[in-house]
Amino acid sequence: MTKNDKIIVTGATGHYGYAVIESLIKNGVHENRIYAMARNHTKVEKLKSLNVNIVCGDYNNYSSMLNAFSGIDKLLFVSSSTVENRSEQHLKVVNAAVESGIKDILYTSQKHKEVNFSLIESIVSSHVATEDAIKGSGMNYTILRNGLYMDILPSFLGENIFKYGIYLPAGNGKIGFALRSEMAETAAKVLISKGHKNKTYNVSGDSYSFFEIAEYISQITGKNITYLSPSLDAFLKTVIDQGMSKRCAKMIGGFSAATKQGELESDGSQMEKLLGRKPLTVKQYLEETFMWNFLSNV
Repeated sequence: MTKNDKIIVTGATGHYGYAVIESLIKNGVHENRIYAMARNHTKVEKLKSLNVNIVCGDYNNYSSMLNAFSGIDKLLFVSSSTVENRSEQHLKVVNAAVESGIKDILYTSQKHKEVNFSLIESIVSSHVATEDAIKGSGMNYTILRNGLYMDILPSFLGENIFKYGIYLPAGNGKIGFALRSEMAETAAKVLISKGHKNKTYNVSGDSYSFFEIAEYISQITGKNITYLSPSLDAFLKTVIDQGMSKRCAKMIGGFSAATKQGELESDGSQMEKLLGRKPLTVKQYLEETFMWNFLSNV
């Protein structure tokens, strides 16, 4: 990265994009070199306090991205939150970046492993297609295959953990979580450092089984937390009958079942090296943040 490189971050009004911009500033990048791309200008008030350049851009609007990317050197391409037409959206982003003359692109992909049949195929397939398009684009690239946000672990464990224990179709499989803020900080450090040309990194903490997580919670609270792993179909029927939305149930069930067959297992070594320290562990998260919320409601 040269001293005058201009960096654009897409999805800048989201928690991850905003955290990347904050980290860039904390790491010494001047605000006038940072461009925050937002789809909706009604949501940019928080961004204004950072004194960065705010530009309008929509993954569905090719010309808006050409305007947003004009004169930019580095692009942090934060993947779309839409699943249905994500591959089409992402191809437009890649093509717009090439046409705009962007030299370096970093993409937030999804941690995954090659399997015969993925239980999160609808999510992984669009990421794989995007990675392939980026690699064939001629731009220098860095792929950040992010694990799951530790911030959503409470959604996996459920609100009635002390009453029913942990109920997930994850078997003995292990899953890698990391704090969203630390993932964002990792991306910022990659953006401003050298040696990442045409590299793919797994950005995740160490992996844990839900047996281990149940044991940690038991140790912390002094209560016996059980873990039961049903079939995926049984899980979906039970939690939907209990009032969980079908969309949320399929998301949690799908990631849990993928965990069972080893799709989401990783170690934190690459993230630790990029971040410059060991990322927060699940046990630390449970101790420092999550369990206090539970204990206050017991």
